Amino acid sequence: MTITPPALSVFESLESEVRSYCRGWPAVFDRAQGARLTDEDGHSYLDFFAGAGSLNYGHNNPVLKRALLDYIERDGITHGLDMATTAKRAFLETFQNVILRPRDLPYKVMFPGPTGTNAVESALKLARKVKGRESIVSFTNAFHGMSLGSLAVTGNAFKRAGAGIPLVHGTPMPFDNYLDGRVPDFLWFERLLEDQGSGLNKPAAVIVETVQGEGGINVARPEWLRALADLCQRRDMLLIVDDIQMGCGRTGAFFSFEEAGIVPDIVTVSKSISGYGLPMSLCLFKGELDVWEPGEHNGTFRGNNPAFVTATAALEAYWADAGQMEKHTMARGEQIEQALLALCTEHSRLGASYRGRGLVWGLEFADPARASEVCARAFELGLLLETSGPKSEVVKLLPPLTITPEELDEGLRSLARAVAATV
Repeated sequence: MTITPPALSVFESLESEVRSYCRGWPAVFDRAQGARLTDEDGHSYLDFFAGAGSLNYGHNNPVLKRALLDYIERDGITHGLDMATTAKRAFLETFQNVILRPRDLPYKVMFPGPTGTNAVESALKLARKVKGRESIVSFTNAFHGMSLGSLAVTGNAFKRAGAGIPLVHGTPMPFDNYLDGRVPDFLWFERLLEDQGSGLNKPAAVIVETVQGEGGINVARPEWLRALADLCQRRDMLLIVDDIQMGCGRTGAFFSFEEAGIVPDIVTVSKSISGYGLPMSLCLFKGELDVWEPGEHNGTFRGNNPAFVTATAALEAYWADAGQMEKHTMARGEQIEQALLALCTEHSRLGASYRGRGLVWGLEFADPARASEVCARAFELGLLLETSGPKSEVVKLLPPLTITPEELDEGLRSLARAVAATV
């Protein structure tokens, strides 16, 4: 199909220049259902971005929509601060029974605010409070949010520069395979911890993504994550896993760290925890870490009760069935992997490679500019894709977990056509 970019006068004249996604997708979207969006001119697009991972169950999921509409129609609480409500109780009980207890996870639940960076800020603050230390270790190419504490443990230079002030008390270490396997895992980290002359203040915590989404779909090996957990335990550092984008089933299991068999001290969750794209985040931590004083960390929009309602419905609909959601995700992931293998084989001279887990995959090009060209051509073909990586060199595939095999195949064919068009 041929898509004519619309006149975006009010967006260009009134909205800030900071807007970004709309520049790659020059359309005015009007409706969405499942894995598809429709613009105001009636053009349909397959969504391989899923709200940056906040729409794991698709747009306007009918099960979640019904629960939300019923709640609104009966005048259920919308804004509740941190007050006890029936919606919050239902979510907490369901989260405990469906997610925490079956996995034997000993976590308390904190509602730190509506966004992922709120969850990260609370995790960092709690770790420092518990350990009485300021330093936090993060990893190369990490992304943890756009507020100042989160930026201090983020690797991307462009995003860090936006802070406008020094970002302190964060120290980066090499992520898994950052040095191409030429150096034993954690050799540098261990040496700095041992050496009184290294200049590294003893960290309160280490924060890590099991798969770096914004960093380029960099996948940490289970053995690397286990070694990191062991290092943290031996050196009296808390382990924080940022599961904001990779949690809620994105990599297969509900939590992305389950495959490694570790139990982090603190876990941050957001994006798809509400299931419907409604703002909601969690900071989970082991019970002995719950040293907060009442009101020591608060926020006006912690109690987004409609999000509690859709979150509860999502858990009941997709996670109470003894692994069916995980099996579905892994099967669709294999479908993507085979398509990317064929694509890289066919266009071997492009120097493309792929990597991923579950339903998050990256297609990296030797020429970084090609990734953006592929995404632009994909949009013209009716497929929404975004780039990631420090040079935007990776095409990022993040479709809804509920996508059908036929829809996934359709999108993968469009991706192949987009790559072919840039050769």
